[in-house]
Amino acid sequence: MKPQFMIGAVSAGSGKTLFAMGLMRALLKRGLKVQPYKCGTDFMDAQFLSLAADHETVHLDTWIASYTHVQHLYNKYGEKADVCVVDGSGGLYDGFRKMQGSNIDMAKLLDIPVVLLVNARVAGYSVAPIIYGFKKFCPSMKIAGVVFNQVGSQAHYALLKEACLDAGVDTLGFLSFSEEWKLPNKHTGLTLTVKKELDDKVEKLSEQITEQVDIQRLLSKCNGGFPCRYMLPYSSDTEFDSFVAPMRKIKIAIARDAAFNFTYRENIASLKRIGEITYFSPVYGSDLPEADLVYLPGGFPELFARQLHRRRKLMDDLKTFAEKGGKILAEGGGTVLLGKSLTTRQGGTAYAMSDILPYDFELINNRLQTKYRKYSMADVELKGHEYRYFQLPNGVATDSIVRYKNVIACFGHLYWGETELLKWWN
Repeated sequence: MKPQFMIGAVSAGSGKTLFAMGLMRALLKRGLKVQPYKCGTDFMDAQFLSLAADHETVHLDTWIASYTHVQHLYNKYGEKADVCVVDGSGGLYDGFRKMQGSNIDMAKLLDIPVVLLVNARVAGYSVAPIIYGFKKFCPSMKIAGVVFNQVGSQAHYALLKEACLDAGVDTLGFLSFSEEWKLPNKHTGLTLTVKKELDDKVEKLSEQITEQVDIQRLLSKCNGGFPCRYMLPYSSDTEFDSFVAPMRKIKIAIARDAAFNFTYRENIASLKRIGEITYFSPVYGSDLPEADLVYLPGGFPELFARQLHRRRKLMDDLKTFAEKGGKILAEGGGTVLLGKSLTTRQGGTAYAMSDILPYDFELINNRLQTKYRKYSMADVELKGHEYRYFQLPNGVATDSIVRYKNVIACFGHLYWGETELLKWWN
């Protein structure tokens, strides 16, 4: 038994992730070990949650992974935690196909209750039928209680509590209205300065949540059995045991800094099973570590184009490594590093990259694209998603996987937690 719950909301933009961050920090300050999870594929939210909980976030997504695998991840990473907190994505019932893949779908899969966050900035008693509808639309789902966000005054909160009571759902607390509670723009590099500012904000938010939310009651109402029971038909929660390990541990170099940090925790875990990992920084470093495999994850290289352009030794090392048949796996922004150049604004400077792939990339201003995608290579089908601000070269499809010698690159972000990685190069 342990407290475990999902933070869901009536709609996107209600403040779920911000509330989740403040609550996790408040729990951390109580001496509890918190395991954060993020529904969907949002890498920036996951990084925000990791900072707040001081523990790495795990993505849970039933489009890119099987139901059994998602349950396996939840159990595996939550085992040693005191509290498991799942931050939802979008509205509670919003899925990739009606309710399929929605937060409510995930909560049922994991058999955990929902703490419903309701943005009450311009709301009054009308929240009663909204809350009632969310409760009754899926009677099998347990809503542990409601927390109101953007509350204007104690009188306003008293009215909202009455509405909640009439809807038959408990009220667990509120957050006062404040312009201060805003997350950084998601198109930003998490530099040390940004992290410090965000950490200070989360610290203040946790203090307010401690004052205005009945945390102990929330934990009591969400206390439940752990681990979750696997859904039938059962495949395996030890799928990795069937992977054929290499004869020796290979050396794996992974790019990780403010420009390259869009990684799934389980992807990295699968790499650790087959190799010895060394991290390097394309933005701040100059040397490519000795490696059998180089992994260039996605991120925001366009925010650091000038710095990357100046790392000529690293660019040359990547080029030499590729030409000699070295294995490189690149995704999203990592693929940009392999191109000929990167232009960060229309008519701007084209910053030279490593020139391994014959592509010139250009930033698309204020036009984030994020979609689920399927990617095929030989007899392997992979799932992932786009999350990009840059323009693809003419004639290149968004679901393409590009191969040059032993360089494998795509323009989205892949999930291979259920796939044997090394067979891609067979």
